[in-house]
Amino acid sequence: MVEKKEHDAGHSHEHASKKIKVNFWMVAAIVLAVLLLGTLIYSSVTKVSARQAGKILTDFAASQGVILNVTEIKSNGAFYEVVAEIQGQTGSFYVTKDGKYFSSSIIPLNANASANPGTDSTPQPTNVPKSDKPKVELFVMTHCPYGTQAEKGFLPAVGELAGKIDSSIKFTHFFLHEPEYAETPVQMCIREEQNSKFTAYLTCFLTDGNTTRCLKNASIDQTKLNNCIDTKYDGYYAADSALSEGYAVQGSPTLVINGVQVNTGRSPAAMLATICSAFNVAPEECNTQLDSANPSAGFGWTVSQGNAASAQC
Repeated sequence: MVEKKEHDAGHSHEHASKKIKVNFWMVAAIVLAVLLLGTLIYSSVTKVSARQAGKILTDFAASQGVILNVTEIKSNGAFYEVVAEIQGQTGSFYVTKDGKYFSSSIIPLNANASANPGTDSTPQPTNVPKSDKPKVELFVMTHCPYGTQAEKGFLPAVGELAGKIDSSIKFTHFFLHEPEYAETPVQMCIREEQNSKFTAYLTCFLTDGNTTRCLKNASIDQTKLNNCIDTKYDGYYAADSALSEGYAVQGSPTLVINGVQVNTGRSPAAMLATICSAFNVAPEECNTQLDSANPSAGFGWTVSQGNAASAQC
């Protein structure tokens, strides 16, 4: 548990200190350039032993206030695969053999990848629970680059299906990035109490992350927003957190349809196809041709030059 930072979005109210869970699994951000470099040169650098690698990772976890129990360490090419348990969850971390970097996952370089890497080639899922009016929930962190990427694909898709689905953007029960302590209350309170302006605010925010500018552009009632943050945000966030934990969300983004986590591409077209696969009888809007290019990760509305459909914070 860590202390939540004071919110400051255009007013000077003092907010009570609040505790938010931080999921240590999310600390292991993927740095592909570093890991690729390690793959190429690891044999020529000073290596640490497997035991040392485990200790380095354990010490780093402790510095973040997390107890990590190493259960197994295996050599895996340029990395040590450290199998560890954190708060009852078991998973693997990949530590470079010089002991300088680690990641929660590694992405293979596939020579047979699509010739058009900016196009979403993720296949449509086949096990999406069906209903007459699908409930679609996208769980994100406000400053996770892969979460914002997914939101940019999600908004056009759910906009096309307005009235036909029960859709919402919700927030994970953990934070990773410092600005999320201030931005999450803003987005949540707009979602809950000024919902007709939420899409306009978020569309603006996804451009450059400028909260102040987007509050003005979306004509947000600042007084109402401030009151919500001061008096109601805790309850709203508790509800999202309970859902996030109940669905066993472990990363941003995570798409949940009809109560089940679903894999999907992140282009508007892929999002639409995934959601439409959850209808008992798909409406005609599902035939709409949306953009099949992946949005870029992070802020900005450019097209990605890669397919990162499985990447999470």
